[in-house]
Amino acid sequence: MSIEAAVTVLAVVLLFAGAFLAMAETALSRIERFRVQALVEQKRRGAGALLRIVDDPDRFSGYLNSVLLTLLATQIAVATSVAYLLLRYIQGPVFILCVVAEVFVIYVLAEAVPKTWAVLNTERAALMCSPVIAGLSRIIPMRFITQPLILVSNLLLPGKGLPQGPFIYEQQILALADTAAKEKAIESDEHRLIHSVIEFSTTVAREVMVPRTDMVAIGDTATAGQAIELALDKGFSRIPVHGDESDEINGILFTKDLMRAVRDGQDHLPVSALVRQAKYIPETKRVAELLAEMQLEKTHMAVVVDEYGTVVGIVTLEDLVEEVVGEITDEYDTEQQPVFEELGENEWRIDARMSIDDVFERCELRLPRGDWDTVGGLLINAFGRVPNKGESTEVDNLRITAEVISARRVVRVRIERLLISDETEDDDSEPVEA
Repeated sequence: MSIEAAVTVLAVVLLFAGAFLAMAETALSRIERFRVQALVEQKRRGAGALLRIVDDPDRFSGYLNSVLLTLLATQIAVATSVAYLLLRYIQGPVFILCVVAEVFVIYVLAEAVPKTWAVLNTERAALMCSPVIAGLSRIIPMRFITQPLILVSNLLLPGKGLPQGPFIYEQQILALADTAAKEKAIESDEHRLIHSVIEFSTTVAREVMVPRTDMVAIGDTATAGQAIELALDKGFSRIPVHGDESDEINGILFTKDLMRAVRDGQDHLPVSALVRQAKYIPETKRVAELLAEMQLEKTHMAVVVDEYGTVVGIVTLEDLVEEVVGEITDEYDTEQQPVFEELGENEWRIDARMSIDDVFERCELRLPRGDWDTVGGLLINAFGRVPNKGESTEVDNLRITAEVISARRVVRVRIERLLISDETEDDDSEPVEA
């Protein structure tokens, strides 16, 4: 066989090999683990190898990197082989036409067709390619090549390089959820739940806690009888116990302990004898970590402290769950004003404890960000003090009015979007043509 014939055969083989690898890349990127698990339960051929590939994210990254590197090598080899044949037999303008035809053939046969087929037949393509890809990734030189190349790429992207391969980012998941909701593929409640779960990982205790000004607590000198009356009046199963100062929380009082004491005739027993140890957490602790800790320790309430050790609030297990599933009420909860109320097309009444992010999600109002987390914090920062009832300020084309004020904080606010009319524009501004 002549050299030209061998090169031709090699180019054709590599072309089909590249098509197979392109199909494998698409199929492995699209297959979900739960679908692979179902294929294993059905005892489909190749399902075991496919499960080993997608089971571990780190290993999956290595598999995919090996596929991408081999695919690139085959495409370069095909292009080089065809270029060798063209330069040997064709000269002049026809050479350029042949190169264009080569690009067309490689794109169609080795890219578009196999990838489209893999999209339409993801499971079948993944099962077909998994044994080959698993064997390819076990080749030791392939690992020695891909890992240094990734390290080099990380060096070229200071501060952005990643130690492993492809990732799915939170924004991509949220974008997919938004698209699915618009196309009615998922319900609105499911869409909201997906957003809540993603945001839950970045929320801190300060954003979900009950502030100290709203806490219901009892002094450590009170009696069991007085404490049970407070618990029955408020409907709480746990009450913080403070010392001489209201911000000095010594522990947590359980209603069931009070009921036992009262049943045993110990109404005058001081609550300090019944108090249980409290769990203290920093206000910057992520609620995802806190939820796991509270589940492990079987704790339903934690005391939130700032960097100086001052108590700033409490957070309950119910508060954490509500961050994901929404407000939870029972038959003992008193009727409260809604946290968010739309008064008109450009006017809203909002609980001042509502976070800046939640306001944007509800009505897409872009409130300024800073050292504050809530709408009330924004208003106090704008005034430099606790505003009086009815006082308002304008911030970024919005009028924010303090509607309900307690002694030391803003309770409810009203937000109005100010419409910009032509009369308010500068006289020397250029007219806008309709």
